[in-house]
Amino acid sequence: MSLRERYGRWAVVAGASEGLGAAFASQLAAAGLDLLVIARREEPLRALAADLAKTHGVQVECAPIDLGSADLPARIADVLGDREVGIVICNAAFAPRGALATQTLESSLAAVDVNCKSTLVLIHAVLPAMVARRRGAIVVMSSLTAFQGSPYVSVYGATKAFGLALAEGLWAELAPLGVDVLACCAGATRTPGYLRAVPNGASGELEPAAVAADALKKLGRAPFTVPGLFNRVASFFMRKVLPRRTAVSIMAAQTAKLKPPA
Repeated sequence: MSLRERYGRWAVVAGASEGLGAAFASQLAAAGLDLLVIARREEPLRALAADLAKTHGVQVECAPIDLGSADLPARIADVLGDREVGIVICNAAFAPRGALATQTLESSLAAVDVNCKSTLVLIHAVLPAMVARRRGAIVVMSSLTAFQGSPYVSVYGATKAFGLALAEGLWAELAPLGVDVLACCAGATRTPGYLRAVPNGASGELEPAAVAADALKKLGRAPFTVPGLFNRVASFFMRKVLPRRTAVSIMAAQTAKLKPPA
């Protein structure tokens, strides 16, 4: 059964202008779903929409919205209208980098708004109708940083832990009601933002298309997925084998690469 037959005609992708969001949008369009793509940057969003509509013959509508805005619930309700949404990809992310003492409170709160609040707003906007229809799917983009403290991206990791816990709870809550929920705990992914931050790369890197494909394949099968064999093995040892303080220290050695230059 195709994704469109399984969940419905429309998919919503938040944080769609590049990287993982664009990869999800491309694969959903290739599967025949019409799309509502949401992101702050209008120009790349409209370019993506035009390309997907031309390539796949689907309807693609753009909503240039800052997913950290204070009036997000009203703006999301307005752009969703009465369309029957079958799949929602909660991919928007903001990741302040560096020691917390060097960051502003505003940047930390912005990460909470974009990474946590926008996810809740999107889910609340579509969930009642999904439950009423007894079909739908929600993907929450989490991260390997969700499993333990992640120095130098501490706030980002904490927001991703929120997403993981939320998705796991909803997975059990909504499965009997016909709605599939999945947290995708991605490791190093070669998005434009990641490549700017870590130009020399890291172990276990994946292309955005591979991460998106893994998440869409795992819908309905598990509460979370860790794309990539290297990442799955590393995550298992970090979560199940090593003492927690050791896991945090190992993560610190990796996330130190994300610190902005002094």
